[in-house]
Amino acid sequence: MSHPPPGEPEQPPSPYEQPGQPSGLPQWGQQPDQQQWGQQPDQPQWGQQPEQQQWGQQPEHQQWAQQPAYPPQGPYGQYGPPPGGGGGPNTMAILSLVFAFVFAPAGIVLGHLAKRQIRRTGEDGDQLATWGLILSYVFTAIGLLACCGWIALAVWANSDGGGTYN
Repeated sequence: MSHPPPGEPEQPPSPYEQPGQPSGLPQWGQQPDQQQWGQQPDQPQWGQQPEQQQWGQQPEHQQWAQQPAYPPQGPYGQYGPPPGGGGGPNTMAILSLVFAFVFAPAGIVLGHLAKRQIRRTGEDGDQLATWGLILSYVFTAIGLLACCGWIALAVWANSDGGGTYN
C-alpha cells in the first residue's frame, strides 16, 4: 500500500482487498498497466483466434458462477390452519349460514356450536354465525307459522258449521 500524499489522513485498508496483494487498480499517481480494464490476461486480443475446443467443453480459465444453495427447509408442521388466526372463518359458522336457507333447525344448532367454538378458539366467523342464527330463527318461525296456518285451514275446511248431512 502506498503512502498518502502529505496533508491527507491515512485511510484504513479496504475490506475487499487481501493484505499484501495489489488491488489491480492503479494507485494515486501511478500509470495503469497495459491490460485493458476488466480484461483477463489469457483472453485473446482483437484479431487473434481463440484456441479451438471440443464442443460443449468450457475454457479452462472461464468459471461459471455457482448457483446459491437453497435455504434449509423447515420442519413439517401440524395439520390444521397456521397459528395466528389466519386460517379463515370457522367452518360451522359458514355451515350455519348455509343451512339457514336449506334446513333452518340445523342452522340453529350449527350457529350455537359455532359461537361456542369461536369463543373457545378465537377463530374468525363470529358475524357469520350470528347471521346464520338470525336467519335460521326467522326461517324456522316462518316455517312454523306456515305449518300452523295450513293445519288451521285444514281444520276449518273440514268443519261443516256444526250440522250433519243426511
